[in-house]
This record gives sequence, C-alpha cells and structure tokens, in this order.
Amino acid sequence: MRNVGAFAHALQGFRYVVHCAALYTFAPRAKREIAAVNVEGTASLMLAAELAGVERVVLTSSSATLGHAHSGYHRSKLDQERAAFASRVPVIALLPTAPVGPGDWKPTPTGKLVLDFARGKIVAKAPGPGGMNLVAVEDVARAHVVALDRGKIGERYVVGGENLGMDEIWRELAEITGRPMPKWRAPYALALAAAYCDELRSRITGSEPNVPLEGVRLSRERMYADSSKAQTELGYHATSVKTALERAVKWYREAGLV
Repeated sequence: MRNVGAFAHALQGFRYVVHCAALYTFAPRAKREIAAVNVEGTASLMLAAELAGVERVVLTSSSATLGHAHSGYHRSKLDQERAAFASRVPVIALLPTAPVGPGDWKPTPTGKLVLDFARGKIVAKAPGPGGMNLVAVEDVARAHVVALDRGKIGERYVVGGENLGMDEIWRELAEITGRPMPKWRAPYALALAAAYCDELRSRITGSEPNVPLEGVRLSRERMYADSSKAQTELGYHATSVKTALERAVKWYREAGLV
C-alpha cells in the first residue's frame, strides 16, 4: 500500500476491488506509517482503480469511525473513508466491529485479547464497565461479497455480531480455554498509570504496547453496534460469536501459539 504503483497494472480487466488492507496497530511510533498505508495508500489505490475502469470498490473501514475510539489507527480509518469517497470510483464502505476467528496470526489487537487470555496473561477484569461488539470474521468476509452486488454506492454498513460486556467476553473465553475467570478488577487509575508507563516504553522501543492506552480508556465505554441496516439492505446475518471464539482458540493452539 506504500507503493501502489508497483501493482496498479494488476487491476486492469477487473470490474471490482475489495480493499481490506490496513496497518492495524496501537504502537505510538507508527502514526506516520499508519497514515501512509491506510490513508495515502487508499487514495493511490482509488486513483489506480479509476484508471483501470473498475466499476465499484468495497472498502473495509471500522465501526470505530462512528465515534468510539480516538487512536491514530481509528482516526486513519475515518480519513481513509474520506479519501475513498472523495475519489471518482463508486465506493461502498463496510464498518466491521471487532472480528474474531481463525487465522489472526499477527495478531490484531482484538486477536491479542483472545491469545493473551488463552496464554493465562489476563489476571484481572477490565477496569471499567464497558463492552464491545464482537463478530465472526467469516461473517465479515461474506458481507464483503454480498456488498459487491447488493450494496448501495456511497453507503456505509455496520457489520457486527453480538454486544458483550468485557466480563461476558472473559467468561466465554474461560469456558472455552479452561482458564479461570479473573476475580480481581483492576482499579481504573492503576490501569491508566500502567498504560502510560507502557506507552513510554513503546515510544522508546517502537514496539506494540502490552497495555494499550486506548484500550484502558475505552474500558469505560460500551462500544456496541447495530447492524440492522446491513441486515435490511444486504441480507446480512451474524452467526455465533462463541463458536467464532472457539475457532480462534483452536487455531492458536494448532499453530502452537498457546
């Protein structure tokens, strides 16, 4: 995505583009790289798609663009949308919530929650009363395919699964992994102090934070979502999040990561 020109010729002869590439990280030193990949790369891709005569683009955005989060990554996704919709190519945007399932090898920050719990690294409940919407990654993939045909140009569709409090997510993972459910709830002030210290470490080393500042701040918010528009216009249907978590844990175990 930092050198779209290297593959732009590959778009010739194709009617559709599904753009789901992005740099998803909370590393504080990665802000410039995030903008280069997610925003500038998208603008270049849209231009290449226009020159290739592409009929429509389905863009993978994020439900966080609706106002929940304020990290560099989530701001970049909003700027990415603006760059895509400002192009001359017909664009449909899908806004997934937090996808879970197999194959999250990096892992993404959402996958890291699952992996950390499976490894026994989650020793406390979230410091706030918040929650989030989880969705099976396969449901998100199917929504992209349907949007190519049924999506309305210029529209945005939230693609979510189930609204769950963080304690509910930990209970599900405890049942799936056999790990104990954390009993102690971390005080918000303590978690915030730890996140600031970890932010400083990450700025010095350039590594991914172990205690993301964004995550601690969001622990007080209920990042819930409504997919009724996608249900009505795309025929979208979400499957079980618990079975998606089971597939994620199974994949991590088979990959030797747990």
